[in-house]
Amino acid sequence: MTIKNLAGMAFAAGLIASGAQAADELTLQLKWVTQAQFGGYYVALEKGFYEEEDLDVTIKPGGPDIAPTQVIAGGGADVMVDWMPSALAAREKGLPLVNIAQPFKSSGMMLTCLKESGITSPEDFPGNTLGVWFFGNEYPFLSWMSQLGIPTEGGADGVEVLKQGFNVDPLLQKQAACISTMTYNEYWQVIDAGISEDDLVTFKYEDQGVATLEDGLYVLEEKLADPAEVDKLVRFVRASMKGWKYAEENPDEAAEIVLEYDETGAQTEEHQKRMMREIAKLTAGSNGALDMADYERTVASLLSGGSDPVITMEPEGAYTMEITDAALN
Repeated sequence: MTIKNLAGMAFAAGLIASGAQAADELTLQLKWVTQAQFGGYYVALEKGFYEEEDLDVTIKPGGPDIAPTQVIAGGGADVMVDWMPSALAAREKGLPLVNIAQPFKSSGMMLTCLKESGITSPEDFPGNTLGVWFFGNEYPFLSWMSQLGIPTEGGADGVEVLKQGFNVDPLLQKQAACISTMTYNEYWQVIDAGISEDDLVTFKYEDQGVATLEDGLYVLEEKLADPAEVDKLVRFVRASMKGWKYAEENPDEAAEIVLEYDETGAQTEEHQKRMMREIAKLTAGSNGALDMADYERTVASLLSGGSDPVITMEPEGAYTMEITDAALN
């Protein structure tokens, strides 16, 4: 082959390379630290599902000092994971968040109580101290107490609210009769700390009829006005749901993938595999599209707070089916 032909081939290859477009960048802000709660996204990243959709996805972990709403409002993320009560409360306060997909079908939130406290039903809550997460996670609890007519300012007829850190210490140290836990995480931390399941009483929000939607995908309204952004979001949701369904079917492998991305090294394999198996129960039944009955139940719960509801009016424009309709077809 002549030098001239080699030069021609190199020039052609250069043209092809320069004509190839880089993958579209997208940043996802998680609600919490790297763990199996977000397994579907890490699976999609590791298995190349995002790459197949011509996406270059960056996953940003959350944490106790990170407010996803502030990150997305400041332009630090394109999409964020949040619970619907928090997102709707933020929207009513002026941050135009829109739900574009709902990978989680069921709620994993519950109150876990020491049996020795004497609490056997919600009617026993008054006069006790209950641990509650804040930073937007308090809304389901406050809505529940409002529906029960139980004040949250203490006193014999109310409950004393302990602002709970993201640990189970208040229960272990008996600072609270009950604490907030998730079926896939903190509940098992209590068990691992040496407290028997027989010594606990749990109240799942699902069982109490006050469950609200968790772990949805949200963007700012302005994203949906740009056709290029909409196309990117469609591809992102399609790849993410592929990741979630893979994680459901292969929970142990998904947990191992999550551990590969945990830069802190704080997670254990046993805990993450157990978490992923529990998470699979919450994503089961969802193809990513928002179920309107679930949405309406969540809104009704947040509105029915008497004189102090989480939201004060029926939301408008708080969700779109456009993304999932395109992604799923």
